[in-house]
Amino acid sequence: MDTVAQFLTRIRNAGNAKHEKVDVPCSNLRAGIANVLQKNGYIRSFKVVRDGKQGMMRIYLRYNSQGKPVINTLNRISSSGLRRYIGVKDIPRVRNGFGIAVLSTSKGILSGEEAIEQKLGGELLFQVW
Repeated sequence: MDTVAQFLTRIRNAGNAKHEKVDVPCSNLRAGIANVLQKNGYIRSFKVVRDGKQGMMRIYLRYNSQGKPVINTLNRISSSGLRRYIGVKDIPRVRNGFGIAVLSTSKGILSGEEAIEQKLGGELLFQVW
């Protein structure tokens, strides 16, 4: 089961349904992805609520002035069946800079621009615009 794809699908579906927030099970990988999305302005914020088990993460979605979700498209690139690893020179530029690529690197979850600045390659998780 691909947990990152489930996470992205929940965000995509909540945005299409115009929900203010969405709750997902928490993990370090999902928290890293939410942090990158928040830094780049695709979500308003997120909170991690720790319970005795896995914990939950509440993600507050962002909408533009017309009420449409800021996240237009989430494209999963690397999947559990076919991992996509790229070097720093192969990091894609998404929609001429209007989108971001999200990578899992040795320094954690980074956007494509951050990975280029730090000269890191890794697993290309998804693209968002």
